[in-house]
Amino acid sequence: MTFLVDTSVWSLALRRDGSTHAPAVRALQEALAGSDAVVTTGLVLQELLQGFNGPRAAAAIVERFQALPIIAPDRHDHIAAAEVRNCCRRAGVQVGTIDALLIQLCGRHELTLLSTDKDFVHAAQHVPFKLWRS
Repeated sequence: MTFLVDTSVWSLALRRDGSTHAPAVRALQEALAGSDAVVTTGLVLQELLQGFNGPRAAAAIVERFQALPIIAPDRHDHIAAAEVRNCCRRAGVQVGTIDALLIQLCGRHELTLLSTDKDFVHAAQHVPFKLWRS
């Protein structure tokens, strides 16, 4: 299995105090240890860098992400992500722009989304993509 890991999981995993024992963080740790593959996208990296303060924290994040393959959305992905968002909205489910793009990338690349964000659970009822479940 190959995971695309959402910012929600990375944020928990990279906490300074390391206090989280969330199942999604354990799944990430196991994947990084070699049980599964992990990829990322520039938007997740950007969100993480925007959420942590200081150059040392940013440098540590950039260094950790050097080992991860980055998948880059193309024009088709952005067009399809807009349809993901519109489909969810018609069903009464609010999905953010970045979340819709992550869903699209998972579908296109046959990735499993690893997230703690419940919005993805609601979106999965209306658009096809693989969502990790604990």
